[in-house]
This record gives sequence, C-alpha cells and structure tokens, in this order.
Amino acid sequence: MESSTALLASFQPNYLLYPSLRSSSIIFSPPQSHFFSPLKFQLQTKQLSFASSQFFSPVSRNATLSDTYSETFEELADIDWDNLGFGLVPADYMYVMKCGQGGSFSKGELQRFGNIELNPSAGVLNYGQGLFEGLKAYRKEDGNILLFRPEENAVRMRQGAERMCMPAPTVEQFVDAVKATVLANKRWIPPAGKGSLYIRPLLMGSGAVLGLAPAPEYTFLIYVSPVGNYFKEGIAPIHLFVEHELHRATPGGTGGVKTIGNYAAVLKAQSAAKAKGYSDVLYLDCVHKKYLEEVSSCNIFVVKGNVISTPAIKGTILPGITRKSIIDVAHSQGFQVEERLVSVDELLAADEVFVTGTAVVVSPVGSITYLGKRLSYGEGGVGVVSQQLYSVLTRLQMGLIKDDMDWIVELS
Repeated sequence: MESSTALLASFQPNYLLYPSLRSSSIIFSPPQSHFFSPLKFQLQTKQLSFASSQFFSPVSRNATLSDTYSETFEELADIDWDNLGFGLVPADYMYVMKCGQGGSFSKGELQRFGNIELNPSAGVLNYGQGLFEGLKAYRKEDGNILLFRPEENAVRMRQGAERMCMPAPTVEQFVDAVKATVLANKRWIPPAGKGSLYIRPLLMGSGAVLGLAPAPEYTFLIYVSPVGNYFKEGIAPIHLFVEHELHRATPGGTGGVKTIGNYAAVLKAQSAAKAKGYSDVLYLDCVHKKYLEEVSSCNIFVVKGNVISTPAIKGTILPGITRKSIIDVAHSQGFQVEERLVSVDELLAADEVFVTGTAVVVSPVGSITYLGKRLSYGEGGVGVVSQQLYSVLTRLQMGLIKDDMDWIVELS
C-alpha cells in the first residue's frame, strides 16, 4: 500500500499542501455560501485513513493540487439534512482536467467550486459537443463512503465520447477523479439515510471553433451536490403523461448516449406535462409511435405476473446503469426479465409499472395518461415489485446488505 507521504511527495512543491506535508491535517476557512448564509462549521482534525485493499486519497495519481486546494477533515456542513430536495447545493471543490484535440487527458486538479471561463465560440456552446454522467456517493453509519459502480459511468462516457468525436478520460482516470472529488467534499455527503452526494462529471468541447468541427480543446470536470429525492413524491407513485407527438430520439441519432442535447429536447413536453399536474413524460418510438422508449431521464419497466419487461437498448434509449443493475437484481430475486419491444398496449395491461435512474433509483408509477385516458395501477400505493427491487438495490447501495455483485467501491 502506497503511503500518503510518498504520494504527496510526488507533487510539485509550490502547492498549498507543501508546507504541511508532515502534518496529518490541514485546515482551511470554508467559503461563505450564497445558498446558506451564514454557515456554521465545526472543525475536527482526523488521521488519514485508507482501505486495506486499495489506496484512496483525496488526490489521485492523475491529479495535481491547485493553489486553491487544501486538505481538510470536518464535521458535516450545517444544512437541513432532513429537507434535502434535488437542487444544487454548492460544495467546496470541483475537479478539472483538460486535453487538446487528438491528445490524451493527463493530470487534473481540484479547484474551488465556482464559475468557469469559456470562449463564446466554444464547441459546447455553439454545437452542443458535450456529455455528462451522474452517479452517487453514500455515507455509511461507520463514516465510510460508498460509490456505486463508477467504472460503468466511465465506460458509458467513453462510448458517448466516441459518438461525439471527443477524447475521454480512461476508466482509471475517471474513477480516480470521482474518488478525489468525493473525498475533497466529504462534509457535504449526507448522514446515513438522509440522502446522497450526487456526482456530476462533464465532458465538453471547451476550445474555440467557428466552423462546424470538433473543438480543439476538451475539459473534463466533476462537481457534486448533496441531494434528496428527485421526484417530490419520493418513493410514492408518480404520474406519467404518454407523449405521442413529440419524440426524444430517432434511429441513428444520439439517443443512446448521454449527450447534453438529449435533455434540452425533452423540456417542452416535460414542462407542458408538469403544468397539467403530471410528474413526467413517457416517450414512444418515432417510427411506429406505439413502442415505449423512456421517460425524460429514466428507463421504464412493465410488470405482468412474474415477468418484468423493459425496452431493449437499440440506439434510441440510454443504457442506464440503474436499469442494468435492476435487471440483475430482478434475476437474483427470481423474476423473469425480458429486454424487447414493449408496446403501449402492454403498458395499459400491466400489473405494475416503475422507472429507474441514478437520480430516482426506482420510482413506482401510479398512473399513466394516454390519448386523454388515465389508467391507475394498484390502489395508488407502491407496487409490491417496485418496493422489493427498490429495497434490495438501495440497501446494497448504502452498504446495509452484502455486496455479492461486487458493485460497491468503499472509501474510508
């Protein structure tokens, strides 16, 4: 196991950490937040702790320390953990790494969270050359931190980058950057059972380009925010409107990768549905207009007896990591899972319906409205299958049951 002293010694000596290499902790004065003012902070120094099987540091081997970074171990930020929603709560640090066109990402750095500077002609602003990911960190009762399948997000970003003509961090660089960012913002991770730390990696064409072409420079950035439930209903059933005129994706397009433009395209239908009291929109395929695709930012599952069906990944549907995990969990619980074309008629005849995603995890569907007709499932409560799968997956993510799937990365 690498020692922390050896790791820190590998950095250039002009960083803020250098004067205190022999110290077990370094304290900084936290910035005032515009969202929570004034904040109260209780500082508590602790010894660095590492997992026995693998070395974890707030700074990865692929990172340097910006002159704004200082290592600190503190009590939790003083915010109302019992009433977290799904909105941005600025944390302390973000991770930034850059590379040129045709090059490779090398060393990134932790910087104070804040605005970034972009040329008005940046590729991401003019041509939408950008991707993002989403994953979560959870705090256990013993204080250790859990990440859920971060390597899957790394692989998906690389697949999306190939489609969008962008270089991407390696899987190792991605995962190391996530670990570094999470540990640098550890005090913003909610107490066990109070929520999670949402982690948002971005990859964008940050270089200036006027004509339509790949950008000459790329930025990989990670920021984080503590979050509660995505839907205001929480685990309570949500209500979906089936959209049959507007479409999220087309065959041969970018619906199967997590590019930024996919999400702006759903805002019109989503806003109209929410204005009418619906939770979100379920989209149909654009060719036959009768097969289910996905909700604005979630995959959908239909339950009939012991069979759980979900639309197959065929280029227009995002290969969700929670989707993939739920399929494996469902198999382990004795369900038959089918990935195939699922018609809207099957949706109408289902025993139960639920959606999955990083933000929502598993959310039961209480009703769907299609062509002016509303259909409710069950008696308006949480379906048995939805509850079962939600319980197994969330208990696994939070470290409450044994991880037989080898999905969890634990940081201490």
